[in-house]
Amino acid sequence: MKAISERSRSVHRHLFRPADCLIVLLAFLAGSLLGGQAAAQQASEYQVKAAFLLNFTKFVDWPPAAFADPNAPFTICVLGDDPFGTVLDQIVEGEKVNERRLAVRRIHGKETAGCQELFVTSSEKDVRHMLANLGPGVLTIGEGEDFIRDGGIIAFVVEHRRVRFDINQSAAANADLRLSSKLLSVARTVAN
Repeated sequence: MKAISERSRSVHRHLFRPADCLIVLLAFLAGSLLGGQAAAQQASEYQVKAAFLLNFTKFVDWPPAAFADPNAPFTICVLGDDPFGTVLDQIVEGEKVNERRLAVRRIHGKETAGCQELFVTSSEKDVRHMLANLGPGVLTIGEGEDFIRDGGIIAFVVEHRRVRFDINQSAAANADLRLSSKLLSVARTVAN
């Protein structure tokens, strides 16, 4: 009986690894946040990316200095031409991160003060220079493998029609951010 029990636990650990559970959880949250009709259809790329932006907030630790004061909201900023439309606002509506309400801001140029998460759109030029001049406490997210090479922390990539992401762990450390091992385990790649 004991051998069966240990074998059962081994199979359970193999089938339900924490990384697999996180992927399922993120996919479920992305689907459930999109609502009835949209969830029935295949989610658009930016609906999925918006859900990821919300969920990243739950797997990163920000330094206290990243916030102007204890009551400041957690702000997700979109730098450049906004590809999300209203979907990002809808997904974060009513959500909180560590008792802070979430807010979305669209910005252009150097208006990055007060952003804890910064999504850099493909319309932005000279991304490397902009990333180098950001202060600590900002999780930078962009698109394509070049974003990581330019110093960004998380880069969305579309692989086999699925939205995945790569992580630059040294860029996160330079920004004084601590990424959860759960987040690192579901990334497509992690650069050190």
